[in-house]
Amino acid sequence: MLLARAAALLAVVTVVGLLPWLSGRDPALSVLRARSAEQEPTEEALRAVREQLGLESGPVALLGDWFGAAVRGDLGRSWVSGSEVLPSVLSGLGVSLALMGAALFLALVLACALCARTLIRGARGTLDTREGGGGGTGAPAAALAALPEFLIATLLMVALSVWLGWFPPYGWQEPRHLVLPALALGIPAGGLLGRLAEDALPAVFTERWVELWRSSGCTAGRIGRAALRRALPAVLPQLGLVAVGLTGGAVAVETVFAVPGIGRTALGAAESQDLPLLQGSVLALVLLGLLAGLIAQTARRWMLGPGLRDASLSLAARRPARASRLRVAVPVGCAVLLLVVIGWGLLLDPLYVDTAARLGAPSGAHPLGTDALGRDVLARVGHGAATTVGIAVLVCLGSYLLAMIVGFLPALASGASETANAVPPVIAGILVAAVLGPGSLGASIAVALVSWPALAAHAAALVQETRAAGHLTAQRAIGSPPRWILLHHLLPAVAGPVARHAVLRLPGIALALASLGFLGLGAQPPAPEWGLTLSESLPYVERAPWAVLTPAAMLLLLAMLAVSLSTLPAPAAGRGPIARARARALRPERSTAR
Repeated sequence: MLLARAAALLAVVTVVGLLPWLSGRDPALSVLRARSAEQEPTEEALRAVREQLGLESGPVALLGDWFGAAVRGDLGRSWVSGSEVLPSVLSGLGVSLALMGAALFLALVLACALCARTLIRGARGTLDTREGGGGGTGAPAAALAALPEFLIATLLMVALSVWLGWFPPYGWQEPRHLVLPALALGIPAGGLLGRLAEDALPAVFTERWVELWRSSGCTAGRIGRAALRRALPAVLPQLGLVAVGLTGGAVAVETVFAVPGIGRTALGAAESQDLPLLQGSVLALVLLGLLAGLIAQTARRWMLGPGLRDASLSLAARRPARASRLRVAVPVGCAVLLLVVIGWGLLLDPLYVDTAARLGAPSGAHPLGTDALGRDVLARVGHGAATTVGIAVLVCLGSYLLAMIVGFLPALASGASETANAVPPVIAGILVAAVLGPGSLGASIAVALVSWPALAAHAAALVQETRAAGHLTAQRAIGSPPRWILLHHLLPAVAGPVARHAVLRLPGIALALASLGFLGLGAQPPAPEWGLTLSESLPYVERAPWAVLTPAAMLLLLAMLAVSLSTLPAPAAGRGPIARARARALRPERSTAR
């Protein structure tokens, strides 16, 4: 695990160091334009820039020099400003650490609030665990976890800064500037931790020791503390993922609120192709995620103790509850509303400009108003679904196919998952955009790079479980060929669950693409992409809030769809592919005859 994380760090830093040559663009020209856009890019000027930066020595020598200097604590000088990189990185890192620390505190408070009811009821013995029931906060927690940080930041700015005026919308001068960015980062992180704790606690209270302690006269408070300590090791590994999410989400949040953190510094360095500053910023961001993951793993091992350190912590499986009509109606309602708005918008022209109707309020001619250029917001939202959701479907399909291939190589799947978890999607987007340039292709590749490993890890776990099943041992014993076992047992047992997993990730992939579009790393103007539409309208939020709230509402509906799908119970085990495979195993004469 430590080796995989170190390999991820080395790979990211190496890719960053080779960016000027991987992109195919002349780095001297990019630096010259970043320094002075008005200067003529003559051959003499470009040659002077190359000699000053040492570009003529080639990428390998330049990267080797950077690694050697970085070991000594020297990150070089900015190609644009000429100032030392290390002070800029440390300054941005200090701001980001303060922001992420406040966000993590809020996340823990929110997680405690979400699982408090389950913990109290379980400690008192009033929790119904027969159907895996908790305190009823699982769906709200999942809803908060599904919301992207840039969307929460936009909604908080509109509600608490523009409408109510409680907090300043931009800057980093006083403690009040910390509140909204910390909320934007802490709410989804707290929702994720709260959902995990909500899922883990009911299983703990079904264990025998709880009833034994209760019959021995232990107080509810003591049982609650012990149950919480028992459930925490299953949640602690996710703290590393939460920290990675905070580092990636901080880029978007710092951009929305103009916070001078390390994420915003990395984004600006990528846009100007300031290689030393980008290397230092990305190195700091990835190190933050890696360090948080290592701390979480160490804390988990300490809490488990020597007796359980090498054993898998497997809490009691929760029985799937029946799907109520309300739980089925929520995804159906979200999907219908999305389809109605998208279908209506597809009937209109998203590129038609009416200068007389700039920032126009909703009316009969423009049901959802117009943007800063006079384009119909409904039309742009409708046509933007093809870019946002359509590309997400292709990325999801590609991730699924790749995961099915890699999933049959468990060691490779595990290492790839660890590596991908160390790189936030936004950082991958910055790197890919620096190579291919901003656009839908680069955003798709960036999201795909961090989407397939989770599916591959799922597939690998199912492959291992199915290969160890007794009915496959019987198949081998009666002489079934490996190809038959693969096509009629392994693939049916793996393909279905991984496909459902991929479908559940589809809205999240679309939201990730929208976040890259919001940062200017995805689709470019005048494309009607949801994240880009939201970003273009954000400077006019005080005059035309509808232009911001409409794409935000579509993204919110997409997040609600993802949450409602993820909270639906899985199909009964008796009807799944593994059960069908076992049933086929009971008919060996038919299997071998074929």
